[in-house]
Amino acid sequence: MGNNSNTIKIGCDDLNKKHTNRLINEKSPYLLQHAHNPVDWYPWGKEAFEKAKKEDKPIFLSIGYSTCHWCHVMERESFEDEQVAELLNEYFVSIKVDREERPDLDNIYMTITQAMTGSGGWPMNVFLTPDKKPIFAGTYFPKRSILDRVGIMDISYNINRAWKEKREDLIENSEDIIAKLSRINSNTNSEGDLSKEVLDKAFKEKSENFDRQYGGFGSSPKFPMGHNLMFLIRYYKENKNKEALEMIEQTLDSMYKGGIFDHIGFGFSRYSVDKKWLVPHFEKMLYDNAILAYAYLEGYQLTKKELYKEVAEKIFTYIIRDMTSEDGGFYSAEDADSEGVEGKFYVWSKRQVKELLGEAEGELVCNYFDITDQGNFEGENIPNLIKHDLALLEKSPDMTNRIHAYADMLFYKRETRIHPHKDDKILTSWNGLMIAALAFGGRILDKALFINVAKKSIDFIYDKLFEETRLLARYRDGEARYEGYLEDYAFLTWGLIEMYEATFEKKYLKKAKKLMDDTFELFWDDENGGFFINGHDSEELILRPKEIYDGAIPSGNSVAGFNMIKLSKMLEDESYMKKYEMMIKSFGQDISDMPSAHSFFLITYMDYLKNGKNIIIAHEREDELYKSMISEINKRYLPFTTVIMGNRELVDGKTTAYICENYACNMPINNIEEFIKQLK
Repeated sequence: MGNNSNTIKIGCDDLNKKHTNRLINEKSPYLLQHAHNPVDWYPWGKEAFEKAKKEDKPIFLSIGYSTCHWCHVMERESFEDEQVAELLNEYFVSIKVDREERPDLDNIYMTITQAMTGSGGWPMNVFLTPDKKPIFAGTYFPKRSILDRVGIMDISYNINRAWKEKREDLIENSEDIIAKLSRINSNTNSEGDLSKEVLDKAFKEKSENFDRQYGGFGSSPKFPMGHNLMFLIRYYKENKNKEALEMIEQTLDSMYKGGIFDHIGFGFSRYSVDKKWLVPHFEKMLYDNAILAYAYLEGYQLTKKELYKEVAEKIFTYIIRDMTSEDGGFYSAEDADSEGVEGKFYVWSKRQVKELLGEAEGELVCNYFDITDQGNFEGENIPNLIKHDLALLEKSPDMTNRIHAYADMLFYKRETRIHPHKDDKILTSWNGLMIAALAFGGRILDKALFINVAKKSIDFIYDKLFEETRLLARYRDGEARYEGYLEDYAFLTWGLIEMYEATFEKKYLKKAKKLMDDTFELFWDDENGGFFINGHDSEELILRPKEIYDGAIPSGNSVAGFNMIKLSKMLEDESYMKKYEMMIKSFGQDISDMPSAHSFFLITYMDYLKNGKNIIIAHEREDELYKSMISEINKRYLPFTTVIMGNRELVDGKTTAYICENYACNMPINNIEEFIKQLK
């Protein structure tokens, strides 16, 4: 168990466990899942690296997250195995990291893994020198080598032998990798630029990659990535490109129809393993549901299709019901597995449905949700609407209402099953995304509940996740920890801006400005522009990356840029705009090379080029004219328009709007007809 085993806290629940390692002292659900492995795991920290140097051993670093299916598989096959543990304990100092708690480490070592192997994913397993530099990297390793997949035991033998016999070569190679990545990381092109053509190029790339039968991009696996749709929605708004609208509607429709959407309990899974969106990887992530809710809401604003509004409301129903703590913070994720089986919680047999609903009603529901005797997933059924024409369903509201009532019965029956594991840690960054989505939804749908839920999350963060003035990244079980990363600051700032636009309470705009200014102080690169992932006051690591690429969630730089454009208009502060122009030069070349991989930055760039309307409303009370103006704004899709309450002159003592564009304001307006005309 190691030299300091006497420091490990063992509770009553742990006495029956054969092994207990240092992870038992951690709060991360992922680390706690490994606390009883025979592997002598350490958390990332000084103790582990001092032990490696003292005992002259390499590091085995394993990074994953609590709802990761293949992380569970590797744990069962290898980390719970006495033979594997014996090798790892003898040859290495083993460190476990929760990628969601330490996105800085995850980014660095994922970049290294991709550079060394050409691909990446989780679990991510990297062998390091005691000074944290890479020797060998990969993702899932079986216990023993199978065909072309090398096993963890063979890797352990080989690296141990190489460490003893060819150490200088290993160290030289690891330093070469770090040097190359450092050059790439620091080679920010301060002379890069963008032009309007980059938007057309991004659309062309998305069009070429679009699945015209089932929507989405690529073949399989398919990831929802709502920010791609947010880009297309704005692109259509500006260009009236019919193909863009077809791509938007086909994707929003098809994702909802597929099994990736939970038709019984609501919410989206992380991705689909097939091109039809039928079979999900069943884990549900807070960030996916936040960004998808936002995309469906924008789709509703653009098209007025009631379905998109309903999907967003169903997402929020799931979040409020299942993913919100009593104190108001939002939990991180739900696992794909229950009882050790992927998807077991979510699937149905035809027999189960009929036993619950009866023969006639059961047959109706099975036909509706494509539940058959053969099944569509390992002999069982994932409820879906893929075979249906949504337009026809909308013409049968009576049947749809009946189905919804029966689906509620299925939901309550499903609730009696053993639930998947819930990762109940509260991440500031992902909470920021959900706050933004809920505030936006509450505003455009006129739903006070959504705004109040978002408010409670903001209050929770400001109460629990600030250490003096420093925002922290994670809260769980009474403990707030880890200095906040760029994503924490950027995503929460976005949420605060949305909350101001939903309520016009000045405190949210003030908080957004303070966080934005703190973001510059902590993360800004004065030399080249752009923001680093971790703060100037954070732990020194082997690399200090900046990320502009949008993966499953938008990059921190992209969202920070979005906030800068918004606040520049709201606060009439040109300094934000000038910093954004530095970002264009800093990242412009990377974005130009592959614009479709930078959707969220291009959303902001469209706003920058458009220099859209800024509406300033002066009022003494919320009279009917004020309410009508706000209602007219909220019912329209106005992505490049900002609205603030300002201290401007009232005309004839009435609520008065000033609509400004291109650095000039129109005549003040205090009647609704003229206001609507100006909006158009």
